[in-house]
Amino acid sequence: MEPPKPLGPNIIESDNDITATVLRERSKLGNFIRRRVHDPSDAEDILQDVLHEFVQAYRLPEPIEQVSAWLFRVARNRIIDRFRKKREQPLSETGDEADDEYRLDLALPAQDGGPEAAYARSVLLAALQEAIDELPPNQRDIFIAHELEGRGFKELASETGVSINTLLARKRYAVLHLRTRLQPVYDDLNI
Repeated sequence: MEPPKPLGPNIIESDNDITATVLRERSKLGNFIRRRVHDPSDAEDILQDVLHEFVQAYRLPEPIEQVSAWLFRVARNRIIDRFRKKREQPLSETGDEADDEYRLDLALPAQDGGPEAAYARSVLLAALQEAIDELPPNQRDIFIAHELEGRGFKELASETGVSINTLLARKRYAVLHLRTRLQPVYDDLNI
């Protein structure tokens, strides 16, 4: 029986990169998930699934571009998958049902749903990017910061000096535009 081979520098560097990324992103990612999932144990399960998938994907030969964006995209997909299974509605930022109008809740076809789902997913993501690019900068910034980066309205208000109500209104206008703009795409794809 051979003694175990020592880990090479590439494996150690890779593990150090993974650890640093997890430490850097875990808190933001956890907050992003917890704001959208009712059950704390479900939120923790999703977080663990995302981090596990990250570790596996990081070790593949193909590098992950924009790790933070990748993590939030995977988290959003896992949340959507969980809601499809449980038929729950995601929690809003404040926990009030009235805040639902401020949420886009984009339903994307599953990544592993075959060629038709992959096509529909790519069309929807391209349409979403176009629609986001059409937004006025102040609406686009709040939408991206809140929905994609998982930042809270209080944090954004203190950072920008803009009131929470103004930020909520900007996000609401962004969501209304995105819904209107994406509905024909959903209709064309029969989703």
